[in-house]
Amino acid sequence: MRRLTKLAPMALLAAALCAIAATAASARPTNVCPGGKVRFSVEPYDTGPQFVGAYQALTKVLSQKLGCPVTLFIAQNYTAEVEAMRANKLDVAEFGPLGYIFANKLAHAVPVAVFGTKERKPVTYTAGLWVPIGSSIHTVKQLKGHTVAFSDPASTSGNLLPRYAIIKAGLNPDTDVKIEFAGSHTASLLALTSGHVDAGEVNSQQEATASAAGQFDKTKFREIWESNPIVNDPITVRSTLPAAFQAALRHALFSMTPAQLKLVDTELGVGSGPLIPGLDSFYKQIRAVVAAEHIDINHIG
Repeated sequence: MRRLTKLAPMALLAAALCAIAATAASARPTNVCPGGKVRFSVEPYDTGPQFVGAYQALTKVLSQKLGCPVTLFIAQNYTAEVEAMRANKLDVAEFGPLGYIFANKLAHAVPVAVFGTKERKPVTYTAGLWVPIGSSIHTVKQLKGHTVAFSDPASTSGNLLPRYAIIKAGLNPDTDVKIEFAGSHTASLLALTSGHVDAGEVNSQQEATASAAGQFDKTKFREIWESNPIVNDPITVRSTLPAAFQAALRHALFSMTPAQLKLVDTELGVGSGPLIPGLDSFYKQIRAVVAAEHIDINHIG
């Protein structure tokens, strides 16, 4: 009996240590990532170290929450990102709204989350066409015969919507104006501010970040057209991936705090808020414009 009395505390201690170890193990995320890792991409809606750093911070948190390495890819352009997911080279991707329409049709992309406001409403932005303050151009119709900088053929605010504005003004965007694709919103803004073009697309996000960085003085330019609000870029997942991973991704994204999302929210030009569920219906107006412009979404580019 004495021996049993002496051994009992040791047995209790061993049991307690086992329980602690089991609890710690259960607290660690189970690696359900495809191939043990995740490839995450974002379209180049901005450039520079601040932009890259914001998404490096996001993917670092995502890696911790998923319990597997998350590799960040900044797509070369909007089209390349869709093609990469179609080739199964990406697992998770943030697409622009038009890029999402293509990716949903061609690459099995489905929306998981969108960036939200503090009131848990989807963050929105607007497309815009700008001219120098001293320009004789005051309306979209007056763009006839002039050069206009757009960002990328697969961009919502950098092509789809301003092109539609030109069409609604009674002009043919392919013959009545000279559209120059700069390659990014940053490059489109630079083409405008350097005087390389007569007008340029500058969306509200680029306007906010460039103004904050001292790269855009709004007092020297005038906006001649602004779109209706556009729901921001969805974070999507390739729907052919295992359901367990998709569920883990949703849990990871929705558990991120506003503080963890602050750097990306700064890039988007909004106050820090949570990620909220993304819905395909958020982009019905984009699909309507795609149909109105007779864009064949079976063939990107």
